Formats: sequence, C-alpha cells, structure tokens
Amino acid sequence: MRPLLAQIGAITLMNLKSVPQRLWLSLSTVLAIALVVVVLLTFLAMANGFQRTVKGSGADDVAVILRGGSQSEINSAIARDQVRLIDEAPGIARNAAGEPLTSAELYVVVDGVKRASGTKANVPLRGIGSQGAALRRDITLVEGRMFNPGAAEVVVGKGLISEFEGFELGRTVAFGTTRWTVVGVFAAGGGVFESEIWADLPVVQSLFNRNNYFQTVRARLKSPADIEALKAYVDGDPRLKLDAKTEAEYFAEQAAQTSDLIQKLGWPLAIAMAFGALAGALNSMYSAVASRSVEIATLRAIGFGVLPAFIGTLAESLVLAAIGGAVGALATYVVFDGFTTATLGASFTQVVFSFHLSPALIAEGVGLALVVGLIGGLFPAIRAARTPIVTGLQG
Repeated sequence: MRPLLAQIGAITLMNLKSVPQRLWLSLSTVLAIALVVVVLLTFLAMANGFQRTVKGSGADDVAVILRGGSQSEINSAIARDQVRLIDEAPGIARNAAGEPLTSAELYVVVDGVKRASGTKANVPLRGIGSQGAALRRDITLVEGRMFNPGAAEVVVGKGLISEFEGFELGRTVAFGTTRWTVVGVFAAGGGVFESEIWADLPVVQSLFNRNNYFQTVRARLKSPADIEALKAYVDGDPRLKLDAKTEAEYFAEQAAQTSDLIQKLGWPLAIAMAFGALAGALNSMYSAVASRSVEIATLRAIGFGVLPAFIGTLAESLVLAAIGGAVGALATYVVFDGFTTATLGASFTQVVFSFHLSPALIAEGVGLALVVGLIGGLFPAIRAARTPIVTGLQG
C-alpha cells in the first residue's frame, strides 16, 4: 500500500491532468471567481487610496480647532473674538516677531464640472490668510504665483485640475456673482489639499457674507505634545466652546468615515457575487467527480484510501480558485492601481485620490477566492470519497 502522501499526490495529479477535458467548465469557474476578486479589490483599493490621501495629509504638530461637536469644517463656525482667544493659547508656536502661527480659515462649497461626465459636483473653496500655506506640509507652486491679497484671484490644487475642467492657469471661473482668475497651481505631496481652491480670506468672507465668522483655525504647535495644553485651554474657557485636535487626528477621522462606507459597500457586493461563483464551482467539481468515477473507483480498488480521494478532489477546486484569485488580483492591479478619481468626502465636497492596491489587500482577495474554492470543492470531494467501488466501476 502506497504511503498516504503519495496517494494524495497521485490523485491530485490525475485530477489536474483531466482539467483540459472540462476546459470550458473549469474556465468559467476561474473567470467567475476572478470577477468576484476584481469587484472586492476594486472597492478595497478605492478605500485604501482615499484613506492614504486624506490621512496622509495630517501633521502631528498642527492643531485643527472647530466648533464643539463639529465632525467637519463645513459644520463648524468660529467667531472673530474666539480667534483672538485662540491666538493667546498656550503651546502655540510664534514667529520671530512674536506673532502666533495661526490661520483662521473659511471653507465653502462651490460648483465644479467633472471632466469625465460633464456633471456638476461640489468642490471646496478655502479662504486663507498669510499663514495658511505655510502651516501645511509639502505645499509648492508648480505653475504661476500665489494670489494677491484683496484680489479676486485663486490658486488651484493640481489634483482638482486633473478631475475638473475650467480651472487651468489663466482661466476665469465664476463663484456666485464674482469672477475669479486662476493665477497659480499648487501641489501638496498628493494629499487632500490638492483637491481644494484657495483664495484670499477677506475676499471670500465678503463674497459669502461671513465677515465676522470663520470655520476652522489651524495653529502650529511648539511640539506635538502641546496639543494637550491647547485642549485644556479650550475646554477650560467657557467663551470657547470649541474642540481642538491634531491635524493628523482630524484627517484620520475624516478618512475612516468614507473608507469604512466604501468597504461596507464592497464586501457585501463581493460576497453576493461569490455565491454565484460558488454555484459555478460546485457544478464544475460535481461534473469532474462524475467524469472520473471509474478512475476513482479503480484507484480505490487497488488500495487507495478514502482520504486521498477527498483531498485530491478538494485540491483541484482550490487550485482553480487560486488561479481565479491570481487572475482577478492581476487584472485589478493592471486596470485600477494608480487610477485617479474623485469622490464625496466628509465635508460634502469632492476629494481627488488614486486607487492603491497593497499586498495585504491582494491577500484578502485571494483569501476570498480560496474560501469559494474550499466550499465549492468540499461537497464534491465528499461524494468522491464516498462513492462505492462497485458503483464507480459499473459507471
């Protein structure tokens, strides 16, 4: 009697060699599983890319201050008197002249037109002061110049230009009743700020009739640890009913909300499609067992055990599933990795980002494929193991 492993290897090899006899049925199983993996990995790559873009934009030594309870800038409001109090807070860095490194900002929604579809979508217009750009990492002008104070001029993130039309250097755009000239294009290291339009704060306040209000204040901290002193100061002054957190914390929360939603859409859809692929796998494997019933019975008659027949059949299903998973992962990588798009962020404005397919996500996709293969091969494998020798030889 052959050793167990030798028996398993022999039956597995026999099963795999017979796959060409059922080429189209096996191919349909592989393609169905590959499609499931493509759908899942596309959603996961989308969520991962969005999270990398948003979360990676935050700094540990910059504080973001919003109205108490606000989850995003669009829902926040900070009065001018509160800004003056924030300027006196402990832990905030100052320049050589002793001025606080803070930036009170206004964040409003304007219309943009998507290049791909020609439809309107919300894009963010941010009013910033002299410190606004300096408080952000990796900001560089790649074209043109910065806007002049008091002028109806804007600078536009290069990510926004890639997805929305009409914001190229030298173009004029209309927000409300005012026409603005695009005088510069800036990069932000691929971060979320590349999805924004920046203009002079007083001009934006005047246009939107918010002369005495802002929506957020950014502040450079002396060190990341000083966020605790700032939080204590904000919580301890009854005039400030505000929340303070590091920019890294703020963007991590923003990223989690949208990426979780994307994943909650992707997994149920992939699982629903997996049931269809599972039906195909079952059909293919039951057909394989039926076509090889004589071979299986003959092997059993000459001393092969039940377990090798079971494992050999299950191995075939897992191999087909692994091929489907690999094909799906490769297709997703080729088509979607690095693909740039825009989606609605937590502030109800578009965020431009690129899909990112990581090795960990590929492992999740292939893992789902193997689960489909395992379940799809389990019951046919049980049938192969339980087929009576006499019945198989008679077939």
